[in-house]
Amino acid sequence: MTPQPRLELTLRLECGDGSPLGPALAPQLAAAGPLTAGDQAEPHWQALLGDWLGQLSSELPPQLQAPAYSLGLLITDDRSIAVLNGEWRHQEGPTDVLSFAAQEAPLPPGALAEMGEDDEPLELGDIVISLETAARQAQDHDHDLAREMLFLASHGLLHLLGWDHPDAASLERMLARQEALLAKANVSISEQG
Repeated sequence: MTPQPRLELTLRLECGDGSPLGPALAPQLAAAGPLTAGDQAEPHWQALLGDWLGQLSSELPPQLQAPAYSLGLLITDDRSIAVLNGEWRHQEGPTDVLSFAAQEAPLPPGALAEMGEDDEPLELGDIVISLETAARQAQDHDHDLAREMLFLASHGLLHLLGWDHPDAASLERMLARQEALLAKANVSISEQG
């Protein structure tokens, strides 16, 4: 059994200008429960994302197999994600999740082979989720906001790890992998929260 990798997570719940998510989003923040609940949010995300990385480790290409990872997770509002969506994807308006992969180019051969437990973690990049869009989608799909947030985070993580969905078949495979991750996450979040 592969040991679970160490994860250094930077979690931010804020608007694009760095200000905290406003009172207008208080119902969504409360509905997402432990995933957005102040001091409790970071340990929940740390555990969930770390567990997912452990589950995915055997499927990763050699250049992404590491004993430690680092990634950022920003939970923001529609206005802020719309700005990022316009700047980076040239798409107008908000979207649900964006991923900014740090490992687009392959690492040099053997770069991770010498990586030890005390070395700097492999930077994966950043995931950005719009809390407002997630809330609308949760309502549209008739499930709770926490599940939608987990779905979007798993989608973002898979993108950081090189998954993509240029056609229907690859999207189906990616969605199936997300559902497998979520099946484990539901146990994890209920045990923690």
